[in-house]
Amino acid sequence: MNLASGTTMELLADRSTTLTNVGWLSYIVIGAIAGWIAGKLVKGSGSGLLMNIVIGVIGALIGGFLLSFFLNTAEGGWWFTLFTAVLGSVILLWGLGKVQNK
Repeated sequence: MNLASGTTMELLADRSTTLTNVGWLSYIVIGAIAGWIAGKLVKGSGSGLLMNIVIGVIGALIGGFLLSFFLNTAEGGWWFTLFTAVLGSVILLWGLGKVQNK
């Protein structure tokens, strides 16, 4: 892709269409695990099953977006998706903690 001719929106659109080889049910399980791990790392406890899933899935989106600038995230499997979700979830919880403490 020629970056000089492409717009920022085209570049982001190309990045957001990559899919991993993990199914939807696995995303929910990974989200729950990632949300729980991130909760333990950031605040010392989980947030309940439903909130862990929400935190983990949103975290996976954040982590996937950030890592897509450095790695081909579509090639990742279950463990890479879990790592990405935990990373994004930690960033999400850290950011929320900073906003709430102001």
